[in-house]
Amino acid sequence: MVAAGEWRDYGISSLRDVAVFSVFRRTAENPLYRIEKRPKLRSRQGEYAVIGMDGQVLKRGHDLRTVLRVLERKLIRPVD
Repeated sequence: MVAAGEWRDYGISSLRDVAVFSVFRRTAENPLYRIEKRPKLRSRQGEYAVIGMDGQVLKRGHDLRTVLRVLERKLIRPVD
């Protein structure tokens, strides 16, 4: 996704209860997506989540690979 020019920058944050990987289009903007790992939610909804720019949870689950598939679908665009 970096090679396609969609993502220009990223950031990693490790807090007490959550680890966050943020993806940016430009450095000065809010993140396009946040990929969060919250171990406390492991037995409930799943510890991994992809969150959009507006704060909406796009996908949540127990398996990171499955959760990240939502990003692949977001990048598929029709060719003119």
